[in-house]
Amino acid sequence: MKKTIVAVVLGLIAPLANAEVTDAAANGFTTVNEVVISAGRAEAWVAATTVGSWWSSDHTVSGDASRLSIQPVTQGCFCESLGEQAGVVHLVVTMVNPTHMLRMTGGLGPLGLMGVDGNMTWEFAGDEESTRVRFTYAVGGYSPSGLDEIAPAVDFVMGEALGRLKAYVETGNPEPVAVD
Repeated sequence: MKKTIVAVVLGLIAPLANAEVTDAAANGFTTVNEVVISAGRAEAWVAATTVGSWWSSDHTVSGDASRLSIQPVTQGCFCESLGEQAGVVHLVVTMVNPTHMLRMTGGLGPLGLMGVDGNMTWEFAGDEESTRVRFTYAVGGYSPSGLDEIAPAVDFVMGEALGRLKAYVETGNPEPVAVD
């Protein structure tokens, strides 16, 4: 049943993002998600790093995506403010090449509660008219049930995020338009 639900959900985002769990084992997995955005690299980069404008509130601790931010500098933070000096460090920026690549390290969301670490890379390639954006997330470590069990759910979240980024850049609204 669980695998059927994941398959149905992944099928819903297929038109939005090319998504794939490229490998999965008990000790880790890699997901790759890619879209082409009808905008130049600089515009796609600025939008991506303004994560609170397009990320889904469903995938936050606070329930409010506008509390998310990314500081696109080395040792910067993909953080979530919880108010009154409270917050969450989701990922730490480890490499920045503006308009080309952003690399962050850590366990995004519930992965931060596990004995795992991850390397998330956002790549931007294109010209002034279109940009291919690729999110790659490699996660390794320990989970009693095996990390391969959660790989499809993480892949779904990353694919959904990329679909929302595309919609946000192209329409100003992060809610993807259904494709018939």
